[in-house]
Amino acid sequence: MSALSDQLVTYAILVYLIAMISHAVEFALGNARKAPAAAPARELVGAGVGGAGGTVDEPVVPGTPPRPDRSAARAVLAGRIAGWLTVLAAALHLGAVVTRGVAADRMPWGNMYEFVLTGTWIGMAAWLVVLWKQPWLRRLGLFLTLVMVLLLAFAELKLYVPIEPLMPALQSWWFIIHVSTIIFASGIFLLGVVPAAAYLMRAGWEQGRRSFPYTLARRLPEAAGLERLTFTLHAFSFPIFTFAVIAGAIWAEAAWGRPWAWDPKETWAFISWVVYAGYLHARATPSVKRNVATWIAIVGFLTVMMNLFGVNFFFTGLHSYAGVE
Repeated sequence: MSALSDQLVTYAILVYLIAMISHAVEFALGNARKAPAAAPARELVGAGVGGAGGTVDEPVVPGTPPRPDRSAARAVLAGRIAGWLTVLAAALHLGAVVTRGVAADRMPWGNMYEFVLTGTWIGMAAWLVVLWKQPWLRRLGLFLTLVMVLLLAFAELKLYVPIEPLMPALQSWWFIIHVSTIIFASGIFLLGVVPAAAYLMRAGWEQGRRSFPYTLARRLPEAAGLERLTFTLHAFSFPIFTFAVIAGAIWAEAAWGRPWAWDPKETWAFISWVVYAGYLHARATPSVKRNVATWIAIVGFLTVMMNLFGVNFFFTGLHSYAGVE
């Protein structure tokens, strides 16, 4: 089962890569997708994703000949192929997680490799749900599949460790409760940073900026829809992350006799919590610009990455369970 899991990870990376290329073809051909028109009514702070997404049509330049129908048809085909390949890659990805757990005879979250493997699948599964409900967001798949390829390839090349039994400190029901919620929240945060970055690029494009990287946003959905999706994902994930931190403190009290000791991972988890709380507060404050709030969300994701990679590689503490040297 362990060998099968390794093979499925490799296959998933390859299919994600092909899906990314297909998304890039659709992106390059510029097949315009329409989304519901933006409503002029004022927006509530907690508005959902289903609000106005705008149109991703490019402005028509006078004197420019219309794009051939053949190119548009090819773009549609490339987009559909990318979508189905993403579903296939996610299925292979899930197979890799499940077979890893079966081979280990435990939940597959015992080291950093397994954490990344599971967390990235959570992010992809959440993306497929978003795509099913809001298909006009499909072009974000280019950036998400790129992230999947990079993270999974890094995990396979640098983080991989053979299956080992859990160390005694992790053999507890709190392991399932605490680690599962941390992984789930991290996977949603991973997905949330994609529309956040896309929003900043698209907002710059709509403001007339035509330098790199704003040119990448020319065919992305409207900035308002991207920003709304960013908020919804973070508002959904933050309470789960909060529960995970509290569960970790309860587990620490039972295992080590204290709920908090400012261990490096505990400290960075607290930093992430503060930053994400700051983002939600900024998003709810009318005087704070949306691009400022979005930058706070991106900083929050960087702190999550620091907690996952930086703490495991550069610090030692009670949470040193990475499994790599």
